[in-house]
Amino acid sequence: MTEGLRERKKRRTRQRITEAAMGLFIERGFEHVTIAEVAEAAEVSANTVYNYFPTKEDLVLPPDEASPQRLADMVRQRRAGESAADAILRELREEVHRRDRKVGLTGGFGRVFDMMRAAPTLLARLESLGQQMTDALAAVLAEETGAAPDDPLPRVIAHQLGCFHSLVFAEIGKRLAAGESPDAIAEAALDLLTTFEDVLGDRVLTYAMRKDQPCSE
Repeated sequence: MTEGLRERKKRRTRQRITEAAMGLFIERGFEHVTIAEVAEAAEVSANTVYNYFPTKEDLVLPPDEASPQRLADMVRQRRAGESAADAILRELREEVHRRDRKVGLTGGFGRVFDMMRAAPTLLARLESLGQQMTDALAAVLAEETGAAPDDPLPRVIAHQLGCFHSLVFAEIGKRLAAGESPDAIAEAALDLLTTFEDVLGDRVLTYAMRKDQPCSE
């Protein structure tokens, strides 16, 4: 569908706010910038900023991009013949190959990462987000496999996949901080994905295998 004038205006306003905020955060540090200052830099009101980003942390980690459902969605949308692990590994490889901003492989993200590491509230948000992703993944695995409420297996596998997802981001972050290029970081991340797949047992690699294509609505 063609984007309407109203939607285009909202998208541009959101982008202007984000760019203004990130510029200030990188220059002065997340903790030292107020919403009022972001609004002034973006030439909007503070209420407008809050309409688009209910919390200050949302300016850096917007819920539509840093979603607690990220891993669960990968599994929900897996292809016929794919297990939960297969789907997550494939999606991560695709994101790395295309240098997706979701995995921090865009130019200039090293400065953003440094800013985030220096902000305790953002680190806490990331930690909470990782736990929420694992919990959401466990719920989907339990639902799709028909596991009993007291069956620990969905939680165990979700924890293993969630921890690995965090490990990939930690590896990318470490290399960003060291000043490595996106191409070098991508190669290291792909090696890590291959290593993880190699050490996984069949129990994990075949868990929650999709036999049929998901029904289209």
